[in-house]
Amino acid sequence: MSIESDLRKDGIQVVKKLDTLKINTLARNVSVRLCQTFPNFGLNQDDLFIKLSRLDMYIAKMPEGMSEANYFYKNSSIYFNEHIPESDLEEFAIHECIHYIQEVKDKKNYLIRMGLCDYTEFKIYGLGLNEAAVQLMASKVIGIPNDSVKYYGISFDTISPSYYPLECCLVNQLAYLVGEDVLFESTINSNDNFKVAFANSTSPRIFMSIQNALDELLSSEEEIIKLNNKIAQIDDRNRKVDHMVKKIDDLKNKIVLTFFETQNLIISSYFDNAFDKITNLENLELYRRKLYHFKDYIGMIEGYSFFNDYYIRKMDELEEKYNILERGGVLETALVVKKNESKISLFFKKLRKLVFGNGNEYENEQNQK
Repeated sequence: MSIESDLRKDGIQVVKKLDTLKINTLARNVSVRLCQTFPNFGLNQDDLFIKLSRLDMYIAKMPEGMSEANYFYKNSSIYFNEHIPESDLEEFAIHECIHYIQEVKDKKNYLIRMGLCDYTEFKIYGLGLNEAAVQLMASKVIGIPNDSVKYYGISFDTISPSYYPLECCLVNQLAYLVGEDVLFESTINSNDNFKVAFANSTSPRIFMSIQNALDELLSSEEEIIKLNNKIAQIDDRNRKVDHMVKKIDDLKNKIVLTFFETQNLIISSYFDNAFDKITNLENLELYRRKLYHFKDYIGMIEGYSFFNDYYIRKMDELEEKYNILERGGVLETALVVKKNESKISLFFKKLRKLVFGNGNEYENEQNQK
């Protein structure tokens, strides 16, 4: 299949090609910003500029709901939506240039890997994970501030309010747990360091489950866009439209369910495993802080209580472990340890309340028991 046929299949119609001066300007600016934002990932600004300046870049007509820019690996070209103001091209170029840097091809020029995404003969694995990681990197480069958003009834804070927000929310959770640097380094250098780090913190099976869930989220969102575009082309409402509307509603419900199943899996798998590795009071305090601050990364919806319930349960378990460690004399810690049992109980009681602010919900729950 020709490049033109592939582009038509994706609904991309070229309007014009950017001139060499504009391409070089974009390549230079993107190179500088990437190297300044990520100085420890082995990027060389001059080499990067030369590489990016070889890209072809086009202005094109694109279907409604499609990404505002698209990197096409078969001809190493970037296509920008014609609606993008020229002054904004650089911001959209960053995400696509990262894709170009990521790509790994075989001797026959077939794409076999792009960052965290593996391309096999029959299926692509990790597309959702990679798109979210690249978008988080691009948002870092651009300097997008944290924003509170709501998608499909799910509320959360994100530095990517407009692109792959749900996927970015979940991948940001992973970055918080195992380290942002290892995520971004693997993303741009196309290696398994992040995969290994998270699998070691949970298990390879858990990593694959999360990776597959992110792919499902991305696929469902793309299907909704396609259905909405089909509906927009139909003048009169009919049974076919009603069927598509019903399918969209089902996909939205699936997205919400997949999101929270994945978030809950991330929480329980990581923190259960980390809990078993606590061997001293310093480990215990670090664990407690990490679990507590995870609340800043989660998505919430009305009626969702998994994290709060999990937090309370872990505080009870931490109290038991604290007492065991304290009595056993394992004091490899910078904490000031006091042997008064009532003070220990008060300490953990306060920890439980942190998740609820003033702790009234927790006290009410205990009084009802």
